[in-house]
Amino acid sequence: LGPLAYCTALVDFPEDEVEAQDVAGPLVEALAAVERLLAGAEQGIIYRNGARTAIVGLPNAGKSSLLNALLRVERAIVTPIPGTTRDTLEETANLGGVPVALVDTAGIAETDDPVERLGVARSRQALAQADLALLVVDITKVPDDEERAVAALTEGKPTVLVLNKLDLLAAGRPQADVAREWSSVRDAPFDATVLVSARTGEGIDALAQEIARLLLGGAVVAGEPLVTSARHRDALARAAEHLRDALAGHARGVSADLLAVDITAAVAALGEITGETVGDDLLNTIFSRFCIGK
Repeated sequence: LGPLAYCTALVDFPEDEVEAQDVAGPLVEALAAVERLLAGAEQGIIYRNGARTAIVGLPNAGKSSLLNALLRVERAIVTPIPGTTRDTLEETANLGGVPVALVDTAGIAETDDPVERLGVARSRQALAQADLALLVVDITKVPDDEERAVAALTEGKPTVLVLNKLDLLAAGRPQADVAREWSSVRDAPFDATVLVSARTGEGIDALAQEIARLLLGGAVVAGEPLVTSARHRDALARAAEHLRDALAGHARGVSADLLAVDITAAVAALGEITGETVGDDLLNTIFSRFCIGK
């Protein structure tokens, strides 16, 4: 309230001598504090609300087995028969502290079966609605046009390339070669590539960590409280904008009344979070800091 009290005193009590105060310093500190909170806001919202991850790929790539491995429980039916999963199946798992809705989908492939076509349509819809995609491929095969067609559907969305069936990898074949071979299955680079065996569980912990990392957009901001409400995030963004405007105005030498407008707007935005208003506090600050009416 210091800078606002100072500007208000200059405007409302022009006949009194108002001792000069530092305006820019406190505004810079306030802006830095707001920006630190904003930096972790998206992470906080994901921690609170969770995120959706679609598991997609060709039939028999091991998508349902991967869902079971991430859940640590046999939730999806798994058979060697391609097309066993014909509808989406959604379960929630805690991955790295993040509640993640994992959506197992039917294999995306051309089919004449009307039921399978419905399943494929729902798979595409689940992918479109997801925050993150897990593209599951069978590394005992080689990338082909069908694999590329499915991979193309993930373009423009954060995607982990999951190289499955690591337990069946030919002895002596370097994992790096496998990753390099499959990395070209789509034009855009993948956000992460993880080799796993959904059957044995190898690589599943590493995959869970990558999912959490990508959904959070990096490491959690240490030592700062996390904003978990989209409404609070938006209020902080408005406060930051008004503080920047106030600092820019101060640098240009604008009048105290114009500075007070931006500072008041910033305080009001923060008040939407704290429930506080300036009112009496502003007057108390003015009369305690400045020789008004004395």
